[in-house]
Amino acid sequence: MTTIIPLLEKAQNASRSVKSSGDAAKQAILRRIGALLLSNAAVIMDDNKKDLDQMPDGDPRKDRLLLNEARIRDLAASLDDIALLPDPSGQLLSEKKLDNGLLVRKVTAPLGVVGVIYESRPNVTVDVAALCIRSGNAAVLRGGTDAFHTNTVLVSLIRQALEENSVDPDAVVLLPTDRALVNELLTATQFVDIIIPRGSQSLIDFVRQHSRVPVIETGAGVCHTYVEASADLEKAANIVTNAKVSRPSVCNALDTVIVDRSIAGSFLPILAPRLAAYQVEIFADESAFPILQQAGYPHLQHAAEADFGREFLDFKCSVKIVGNAGEALAHIRRYSSRHSEAIVTQNTALGERFQQEVDAAAVYVNASTRFTDGGVFGLGAEIGISTQKLHARGPFALEKLVTEKWIVTGDGQTR
Repeated sequence: MTTIIPLLEKAQNASRSVKSSGDAAKQAILRRIGALLLSNAAVIMDDNKKDLDQMPDGDPRKDRLLLNEARIRDLAASLDDIALLPDPSGQLLSEKKLDNGLLVRKVTAPLGVVGVIYESRPNVTVDVAALCIRSGNAAVLRGGTDAFHTNTVLVSLIRQALEENSVDPDAVVLLPTDRALVNELLTATQFVDIIIPRGSQSLIDFVRQHSRVPVIETGAGVCHTYVEASADLEKAANIVTNAKVSRPSVCNALDTVIVDRSIAGSFLPILAPRLAAYQVEIFADESAFPILQQAGYPHLQHAAEADFGREFLDFKCSVKIVGNAGEALAHIRRYSSRHSEAIVTQNTALGERFQQEVDAAAVYVNASTRFTDGGVFGLGAEIGISTQKLHARGPFALEKLVTEKWIVTGDGQTR
């Protein structure tokens, strides 16, 4: 394919079809997609295996790529959850009558055509399509080459559900993976209303630098957990371990443990065997290294400057020892990607200070950063976690896939 403009034009035309669909029809489409996923699980896994077989076993992206029976069931269940959420479009935000008799109302309206560029995660294909359909938008999907076969079968099922419910199937379009065509998407201001990059920092940077279409970033996650001097050490070890190992390839996984110097000698030996059980490679600063070495930690490296502010996406993390909360906050300010940050403390005032001062989409006290998720927050699925401040921040879910529109009704008024 030498141009994607005809596909984008079809999506724009189809956006009117999904926008005009009633609430019951949108719900029916999502439930039908869920049913099709379940009834075609074997087909989906066969195509997913084609993609998995092309990726080395040691590649941390392999876990993101995998679709097994459990994950397909979870996707189908999330579609039911999204169907039950209220349609965010067409909501009355304000209403007033002016002195001249004009009735002025502000309502929510779909964005139009939402373009999403993402890597290796076929669940994003279903999540984005479902959220866009529910909110009355068309979705233009540009997945990665790694997930080509999986995305192709998923989009075919989504389009089948749209057609069965009398909605133009071009409301969800899968673009070819040819990189030469990406710039065409980023400059298609006539057909695409917004671009959302989801993936590595390099992908996000490329889209931000080259797009003429407005961009909402769903940023990479460089996530810290600060274990403060008053922390319950067992609780802290549980939180850090969960944040690192429960699913290390996702953006809300922990990357750096910050430990108060006064408790480092006690805390790190408690944490060490828990991380060692998962063969987590630790990049320790000059203060943490001898403590972990004395504890016999088997997967230990000296930290380099590049190991702070690094999104590992693997069974790896860095450890930084600080003298006090001020140093911890300074470290986070310098290296955070403003995604998710946590403190473990029994000092209520310090916990509140941390939540006030840390500039991130989600800030936790005494909890794992792994909770930063649209589904967990009760928002249904998400397109990603926005780390910017305009329009959307945090889980970028259904409620943010609309804009505003002024509806003015008069009776012959002139100005």
